[in-house]
Amino acid sequence: MIISVFPGQGSQSPGFLLPWLELDGAAERLASYSDWSGVDLVAAGTEWDADRIRDTQVAQPLIVAASLLSWNALPGHDAVPAVAGHSVGEFAAAAAAGILSEEDALRLVGLRGRAMAAAAAAAPTGMSAVIGGDEASVIARLDELGLHPANYNGGGQLVVAGATEALAELASTPPAGTRIIALQVAGAFHTPYMQPAMAALRAAADAVEVTDSTRTVWTNRDGTSVTSGRAFVDLLVDQVVSPVRWDLCMQSFSAAGVTGIIELAPAGALTGLAKRALRGTPAVAVKTPDDLAAAVALLSPSDA
Repeated sequence: MIISVFPGQGSQSPGFLLPWLELDGAAERLASYSDWSGVDLVAAGTEWDADRIRDTQVAQPLIVAASLLSWNALPGHDAVPAVAGHSVGEFAAAAAAGILSEEDALRLVGLRGRAMAAAAAAAPTGMSAVIGGDEASVIARLDELGLHPANYNGGGQLVVAGATEALAELASTPPAGTRIIALQVAGAFHTPYMQPAMAALRAAADAVEVTDSTRTVWTNRDGTSVTSGRAFVDLLVDQVVSPVRWDLCMQSFSAAGVTGIIELAPAGALTGLAKRALRGTPAVAVKTPDDLAAAVALLSPSDA
């Protein structure tokens, strides 16, 4: 089974959409995505600098738009039997699975980005990556400091979130065998700090039309597959304050017999995690249109 995965916040880089806009129809599609999300995604993906596209309310719709742009450009994507997204990438996965229309996915993710940016501005918070160490010991240390596990990324990587003072203390006295890397994000995402954002997203999500999935889709909540579209959207909303269990998603990929992974733009992070946690599983990172041929070859090896 070949699966497509959609990356989360932090995957973007200045100018990364430039080669995609050379494809027929891409500029028109991206203009629609901009209208729906409330962000000038053409300018964001081609002209704006790293600081400007790091802004949560820009980064989230920009990443989902790029993922859907590359998904639509992938020949044979209709034959992909399963999808999953990391954090905000679950909105792209929901659209790819037919749960949400692309319009509703971009409208919701635009609102999500604005609401999470507002929640982040309410208190000085942030996120850090914890590399290595014993997970139980790390979690115990987080409890002592009032910090929260936010992303269980697998391969010995845990992203934690909370008050900036507590993150600084974690960095100054790290658990044994760990390395702490401060992340350039503006808030404590996937923690109770985002409760106001979840409430805003819940009201909007309840109003959109939802259908059941047309393909297997795994949830960040616990790595299980979800067939009910409404259940998946409910989990999307809850995800704002809940940890991302990408480690459990990758365990499910392995249990399902996944034989290859295609990561859509802006790609690289999830294929990197897969190389450590799913050793030997072929993976293609679709960073530019030049990478589409390798993705097609993975989908149809007999034709490669």
